[in-house]
Amino acid sequence: MPSAFDDLIAANREFADSFELAGFDGVARAGVAMVTCMDSRIDPLRMIGLQAGDAKILRNPGGRVTDQVLVALVLGVNLLNVERVLVVEHTRCAMAGADEAELRAKVAAASGEDASWMTFGVITDQRADILDEVSKVRHHPLLGDRVSVGGFLYDVDTGLLDQVC
Repeated sequence: MPSAFDDLIAANREFADSFELAGFDGVARAGVAMVTCMDSRIDPLRMIGLQAGDAKILRNPGGRVTDQVLVALVLGVNLLNVERVLVVEHTRCAMAGADEAELRAKVAAASGEDASWMTFGVITDQRADILDEVSKVRHHPLLGDRVSVGGFLYDVDTGLLDQVC
């Protein structure tokens, strides 16, 4: 019986034929971590000239520095060779293009379920939000001076990063 994942499993088998990371210890070889959005237009490693094994990539809607992202960064900085953190939001982001009520309405329409109880964490001012998200990393007691942190806005139409802070 065919599975919805057959094409992906076949692609994985091809990937495994030339797999080069066997035995790798999982540290960030380039000393980099990136917090960015889940948007499929973002290719986080290639956009900064890296490859698999070089960086820790943490993705969520809007590229937010959530509590779980902070846990990952604490582990990355203190145990996995992370020395630089990029917080990257992007242009034309759905999280910055609607308010909470609009997103709730869209989700309710798509799912057929009430979404009024859910908070999505929309972004009303991306540049100000980037400053706030970077501040969370810079002021965390287990990160602070141990890591360099920069905030960026990625342009999904040009592929360029604009350093905000």
